[in-house]
Amino acid sequence: MVDADQTFVIVGGGLAGAKAAETLRAEGFTGRVILICDERDHPYERPPLSKGYLLGREERESVFVHEPGWYAANDVELHLGQTVDAIDRAAKTVRFGDDGTLVHYDKLLLVTGAEPRRLDIPGTDLAGVHHLRRLAHSERLKHVLAALGRDNGHLVIAGAGWIGLEIAAAAREYGAEVTVVEAEPTPLHGVLGPELGELFAELHRERGVRFHFGARLTEITGQDGMVLAVRTDDGEEHPAHDVLAAIGAAPRTGLAEAAGLEIADRAHGGGIAVDDQLRTSDPDIHAAGDVAAFHHSLFDTRLRVEHWANALNGGPAAARAMLGRGTAYDRVPYFFSDQYDVGLEYSGWAPPGTYDQVVIRGDAGKREFIAFWVKEGRVLAGMNVNVWDVTEPIQQLIRTGVRVDTEALADPRVPLDTLVP
Repeated sequence: MVDADQTFVIVGGGLAGAKAAETLRAEGFTGRVILICDERDHPYERPPLSKGYLLGREERESVFVHEPGWYAANDVELHLGQTVDAIDRAAKTVRFGDDGTLVHYDKLLLVTGAEPRRLDIPGTDLAGVHHLRRLAHSERLKHVLAALGRDNGHLVIAGAGWIGLEIAAAAREYGAEVTVVEAEPTPLHGVLGPELGELFAELHRERGVRFHFGARLTEITGQDGMVLAVRTDDGEEHPAHDVLAAIGAAPRTGLAEAAGLEIADRAHGGGIAVDDQLRTSDPDIHAAGDVAAFHHSLFDTRLRVEHWANALNGGPAAARAMLGRGTAYDRVPYFFSDQYDVGLEYSGWAPPGTYDQVVIRGDAGKREFIAFWVKEGRVLAGMNVNVWDVTEPIQQLIRTGVRVDTEALADPRVPLDTLVP
């Protein structure tokens, strides 16, 4: 039974945390809601940081989840610029890192997110080495890209994942010279596999991006504290005025580990292990968003999903579970990306080795198509590129697990919804 005397604490002020607080109030919870954010900015959404806001097409105010007055108006106690450095599960308290203040909780939600993986090479202390995770990073990078474009400067990006490619596209739109260094043979290799990865390589090459595949950075060289070049493990050297590390993100599990909560193994993305209602190994502590590794019944594996939709939906799902109204969290993973004049949406989960066929519907050469990753006739994932309003039938194909005729799947004349029973 949830009552007005209870206190629910949310540690992490991103999209998942803000939507969890919103859901608690929308579901009628009248107790205390405390939202603790280690940034001084109000909770915001991250996709614009590498897309519209970075390119100057969206105003700063547009990135925030709620307008600033929403928190007070809904009696959400928002602590900005505060960290939590310990959880006492026996006493059911969290401790603020700055002054040691203890805050009691009846239910606790950990939405501590992830942090960029760092390059462990000489030269990372130079002024021109960047990461992208926070609003302040995007604001700094916006000025950097504008200066590089103005001065015909060079940006080297370590990593050809989604963030690396979106920054490469933004940098080229600003006019900067761009080189991407990637250890795999194609961009997005671990997500799309070689079949579709090469398509994105060509997209960027057409816009002037240079790729150096099969290599890793070993050193960033500089002078007077500024970047001059990068070196790779195959002996190559590339000129650079700035370097962006886009080699992935690590879940921020330190707080949970210190509290003795179960952590998922690295093979499943690390993260805080939670059940299908986002409960940790402690029934009074939940976790959601980038930091949570949940068992997905549809794919019969534990997943840690770092994308916007998981934060958008996972925060509310955890809030309802904290109220005792939870249901299995089994949404089909979804994300989107914009690069130059190409927009895409991806639904599902199909890393290399899990599928036996990639089926293309439409014209991949014109970059107007849908790709399906299929195993034994069943759709595991689908990506629509410059084709819209098809997410729902794609997700239905994935969710139902129905065997499909791959010739019909590839035929644009056959409506997708007719393939779903």
